[in-house]
Amino acid sequence: MTGSAPLLEIHGLHVGFQAGPLLLPAVRGVDLALGDGETLGLVGESGSGKSVTMMAVMGLLPQNARLSGSIRFRSEEILGLNDREMRPYRGKRIGMIFQDPMTTLNPLLTIGEQIAEAIRIHDRSIGRRAAWNRAIDLLDQVSIPAPAKRAQQYPHEFSGGMRQRAVIAMAIANDPELLIADEPTTALDVTIQAQIMELLKRLCEERHMGMVLVTHDLGVVAGTADSIAVMYAGRIVEHGPVGSVLTSPHHPYSMALLDSLPRLDERVERLAAIPGAPPSLAAMPSGCAFHPRCAMAIDRCRLADPPLRQVGDARVACLRVEELAEQRHRREVSPC
Repeated sequence: MTGSAPLLEIHGLHVGFQAGPLLLPAVRGVDLALGDGETLGLVGESGSGKSVTMMAVMGLLPQNARLSGSIRFRSEEILGLNDREMRPYRGKRIGMIFQDPMTTLNPLLTIGEQIAEAIRIHDRSIGRRAAWNRAIDLLDQVSIPAPAKRAQQYPHEFSGGMRQRAVIAMAIANDPELLIADEPTTALDVTIQAQIMELLKRLCEERHMGMVLVTHDLGVVAGTADSIAVMYAGRIVEHGPVGSVLTSPHHPYSMALLDSLPRLDERVERLAAIPGAPPSLAAMPSGCAFHPRCAMAIDRCRLADPPLRQVGDARVACLRVEELAEQRHRREVSPC
């Protein structure tokens, strides 16, 4: 990280959802930090708490959410701010790309009107004509052809990739310092996915924005992020530089995610799969939440929920991390 203080700093974040007498734990003690111009990949299976963590940053969780911990933006505490107090941050200093552009965009307004509205809501001194011209310029910046014409069209007249570009234009309309991209390539074909990720990477470099990239696609993270945080059952289980985590993962869950990916240098009949399913929030297992699915679990994994510990240049939450690393090292150096 650059600078004296992180752009975004999350410490001890807990998020639970009140369901009658039950408090369902969705996020359990998350610690994250992001510097200016850095990109963090937040990965894990659906339901791991990735989106909930970022919605907590934006202050967009439902009323039954119960939060504790700290979320600091430029050293300013923003956890617990009400909607009025969040206005200078949400959409202005912190932009967000939501998962589904069709639910983000208003079908009754043109694309240009929606982007112009996003600009004027944060600065009423900007006139309608100036905001409209700015919207056209933003569409051009996200590589939408004939932007003046496209600005007059409605969301249903755009393809999926074009809608995603329009949502990106709206997210960067007020020159945010931090961009949160929540599954920005969902439901797009592979070619369009690559174009969208290249666009986001270019915009972050040009504007020196920090970005949190929420995804389940490790390939997207490998080509975009500087660091990676792997989430499971509401906790960060591994966090470190993207190169070292993806080439030499230490947590069994990170290893299992990577083993499930197809490889060009190895032909297999079937891809490896992680047995079982992520735990229900209403029935979180004791100890390490991954132990019911972990081939390396031992009895003490069922008793203690391990804290994150520094292992090399990564932090890992596993009781057996040193032992497993030693076993892997012996296999790598043993003669054939």
